[in-house]
Amino acid sequence: MIIQSLQTSGRLRVEQLAELTGVSEVTIRRDLVDLESHGTLRRVTGGAARTVKDGQDVPYAVRIAEDRDVKARLATVVAGLIADYESVIIDNGTTCHAVARELAGRPVTALCLSLHAAVALGSAPGARVIIPGGPVETDTLALMGSQAIDSVRSMQADVLVLGACSASAARGLTSTLYEDALIKRASIESSARRILVTLADKLNRTSNFRFGRPADLTHLVITADAPLELLTLFRDDGVEVITV
Repeated sequence: MIIQSLQTSGRLRVEQLAELTGVSEVTIRRDLVDLESHGTLRRVTGGAARTVKDGQDVPYAVRIAEDRDVKARLATVVAGLIADYESVIIDNGTTCHAVARELAGRPVTALCLSLHAAVALGSAPGARVIIPGGPVETDTLALMGSQAIDSVRSMQADVLVLGACSASAARGLTSTLYEDALIKRASIESSARRILVTLADKLNRTSNFRFGRPADLTHLVITADAPLELLTLFRDDGVEVITV
């Protein structure tokens, strides 16, 4: 019933599934863990979503709508770690997009690695917005390629706001795209402080292309449902962990 409902609705909260099935929320959460392990759904904050077929990307418009309030809270914390007049590299992705919206109107210099972030940050006067050259990826509007990497390498940023497809304390920081991993690695090398902002579910994933280690980070800003034992591994590497 859970799987069929998600195929129709796309996404449901735990309390909705409990009402639908007539069992407790505790039972639903246990079932979601089991079903996710078989690849029949994917857990998201507060509930579950329909799985995506292999090779199929989740549209950006869908991803940006997921966990919008949670991402906004994360973005507020990250923005508080950035001082006025600092230089910032803002990575691509929906959570980094939320950070760009939070920084709008602030006097910062920002190199934006997606057009989504550039538009959000440039929507109010105050910030100096820079866009690197190179091709733009369809849908995500992320900037990729050698020109974007060269732009990153030419900057000595105070702060990097970084996203990750996966952030395993054991296997490292990884991305699903080789080109994305290259620009993330260059961004890490060009920044004095490196803030990874993510939802807790990214700690249990791994992707194909590694671009860094937990020790490359200075800060991890993450949702409070992250497993304590995994956060401890980041702290052991000298990362300041902030839960929201």
